[in-house]
Amino acid sequence: MPSNDQPLQPEVNAKPGSPSYGFHAHLGKTDFAAAVERVSAALKKEGFGILTEIDVQATMKNKLGIDVPAHRILGACNPKLAHRALMAEPDIGLLLPCNVVVRQDADGKVTVGLIDPIAMLQVTDNPEVATVAREARERLQRVCTALAAG
Repeated sequence: MPSNDQPLQPEVNAKPGSPSYGFHAHLGKTDFAAAVERVSAALKKEGFGILTEIDVQATMKNKLGIDVPAHRILGACNPKLAHRALMAEPDIGLLLPCNVVVRQDADGKVTVGLIDPIAMLQVTDNPEVATVAREARERLQRVCTALAAG
């Protein structure tokens, strides 16, 4: 992990083809609403609340008349970390909150994608923002690990 004076570098996911800007937990075939609740509870344990919830499935149906599998974007925020980042760099709010995606795949399984805060916040060279990004990443990785463990 880089020190505070080194530029932020996201870790590359081990799975080929996975995006370098996030990490994933696979929940298998499960009730989608229950999966969203499970993700919200795991985030809460790490100090994150849900500020926004976008129902992509409903939006695509209402706006475009297209049926897509269940898909939610959760805007997760840890208030203490957000406050520190905003005090260090007020415009960092342009990159907040941390997005978490809960989506049902074509095979009916549910996947959770979590943004890597280091990848998202590497646009700044502010050392305090880098520290906050590392702390947020550690918390979100624990969420991911807890979800994957069941």
